[in-house]
Amino acid sequence: MIKAVIFDMDGLLINSEPFWQESETKVFSSLGLDVNNKMFEQFMGKRIDEVVEVMYKMTPWNHVSKEKVTEDIVENVIRLVLEKGACLDGVNKTLENLQQASFKIGLASSSKMKIISAVLEKLQLQDYFEVIHSAEFEKYGKPHPQVFITTAELLGIHPSECLVFEDSLNGVISALAAGMKCIAVPEKDAYNLDKFIIANKVLGSLNDFEIPQLTDL
Repeated sequence: MIKAVIFDMDGLLINSEPFWQESETKVFSSLGLDVNNKMFEQFMGKRIDEVVEVMYKMTPWNHVSKEKVTEDIVENVIRLVLEKGACLDGVNKTLENLQQASFKIGLASSSKMKIISAVLEKLQLQDYFEVIHSAEFEKYGKPHPQVFITTAELLGIHPSECLVFEDSLNGVISALAAGMKCIAVPEKDAYNLDKFIIANKVLGSLNDFEIPQLTDL
């Protein structure tokens, strides 16, 4: 029986993936690195420090620290969130319905806590979440399952009694590895859309979710 529902954030609650792409393109291009859309999709769901590490191993740079590159990307994302951020379809309805049905609700994101705080403030969603956790506090980010396992522990619920909403393949893998059920809400034009078949259910948007669907998982 599902007792808790854990949400990813980027690309699920807020259409922030374009913000990440714009910020990463700006910063990586300033270092002379090439980026492309397929690369961005492979990075979706991963921690930004891990993305920077991958890029550095591919094409090392010398004049700026990896920490500074990470921070520059994060600060630019926050600026864009505060300027342009908006809830994706079905977010408020889904959170409201789950809250009224007395499910415990958590948030587990690969983003740093300062980005999570900016998003929740911008969208005014803070009060829905009993637990808010960032993978920055874990040794490994998604697709490693620890961010979800820790969130379940903080909620006081066994992983097998948790459902995760995710938009990225890395996030789906992470949730399933944690022993949780997972509903995927991928971007419609994702190049790896066929791989989301590993999720327990795939939806076009959160608007398509109804609580009775939980009995089918």
